[in-house]
Amino acid sequence: MIKKTLLSVAAVTTVAGFAFGASAADMVDGPKVKWNLSVWGKQRAFTKGIETLRDMADERTGGKFKIKIHYGEALSKSRENLDGIKLGAFQMAMFCSPYHPDKNPTLTGLDLPFLPFPNLRVQAAVHDAYYQHPEVAKDLARWDAYLLMSSLLPQYEFTGVGKPPRTLEDWKGKRVRALGGIGKAMTKLGAVPTTVTASETYTSLERGTVEAASFPFTYAHVAYKLTDVGKWYTANLSPGAVNCPVVVNVPAWKALPEQYQKLLLEAKAPAYDALISAYEAADAKNLPMMKEKGLEAITYSDEELAAFRKAGAKPVWDDWLASMKEKGLPGEELLDLIMTTAANASK
Repeated sequence: MIKKTLLSVAAVTTVAGFAFGASAADMVDGPKVKWNLSVWGKQRAFTKGIETLRDMADERTGGKFKIKIHYGEALSKSRENLDGIKLGAFQMAMFCSPYHPDKNPTLTGLDLPFLPFPNLRVQAAVHDAYYQHPEVAKDLARWDAYLLMSSLLPQYEFTGVGKPPRTLEDWKGKRVRALGGIGKAMTKLGAVPTTVTASETYTSLERGTVEAASFPFTYAHVAYKLTDVGKWYTANLSPGAVNCPVVVNVPAWKALPEQYQKLLLEAKAPAYDALISAYEAADAKNLPMMKEKGLEAITYSDEELAAFRKAGAKPVWDDWLASMKEKGLPGEELLDLIMTTAANASK
């Protein structure tokens, strides 16, 4: 299940279109700056990217540019991080676009199910290009948010309790934690999606409020202890992934010395490397552990998966395009950007 990566870091940074080159002297001679970063949950694979940004900012500036990561919703609830950025309550934050799609409608294009991302390098290239689209930048500017980078969440799978869904028919009527486009795709199977934040999911599954929960596989299932209460997991459903960007408060970004801005942009490539390595390491450790716990792996046939994709991909994309048109947003242009960038990055 370990996802192998195919593209070079250079390809990702080329797509992003950034140019780097601030000297070490510029960094050390820069002013002292301290930023706070709001995130939920504990330190885990998902946070390796922001931890790399933090470490590089500290090391490259001789300790003059400090980014303090506040885990566990210490500064803000996960659903309120974008509001905190708008208020300037902290300089950086992470959030997931399905938590509040009305606040960031353009970003929901990256939450669509079954997007053509064969690996996380391609996903990084697409997310970086998408974040730079003028309409997306304008959308997030309403919240004084500058999209710095993606968290590159792996494909989602489900961990659940109760009767295992050994066929796609078995999903009918199941209450599931499934966000964004994944939730819409699961609706096509007859499941009943609900939006539950990551930090609330364990309790919901334990109490039976939901019968199955989708998370990036495998790291988040273990990080949020779903494997402690779950009895089974899907091994190859792979309906998609959720978009969770790292954002910076725009006034704070503009006030940041140019050499520090360049530093953060340059740090993106190693941050993506760290994320991908962490996810792969988590798979190597977690899959044997899940087997030892006795969780049943549910695997679907190629025919079932093809039927799921037919029902859960284009119809959901079409609904999204119609929604974007109603909002006066260039949905077709954004979806074409995803497809074109993914195709080019996959070569």
